[in-house]
Amino acid sequence: MEKLTQQEEEAMRIVWKTGEGVIKDYLDKGNDVMISGFGKWTVKAKKARKGRNPQTGADLTIAARRVVTFKPSNVLRKAVN
Repeated sequence: MEKLTQQEEEAMRIVWKTGEGVIKDYLDKGNDVMISGFGKWTVKAKKARKGRNPQTGADLTIAARRVVTFKPSNVLRKAVN
């Protein structure tokens, strides 16, 4: 991989920060985000469940929550492998 110039690195940071904000906004609204050739982010709802404190062994309930998952595209998988 070739080294980026300082200007290119700064441009990449600006593009990433802008894109990151857009992705967060879409995911916060419950929408999926897909970037062709890169992958897809989705928001999944997890139900409340029983858990256990590993230090004390006390039973507890883990609250319901939303989690973000990422599935890389086949193009990205092939590029990495």
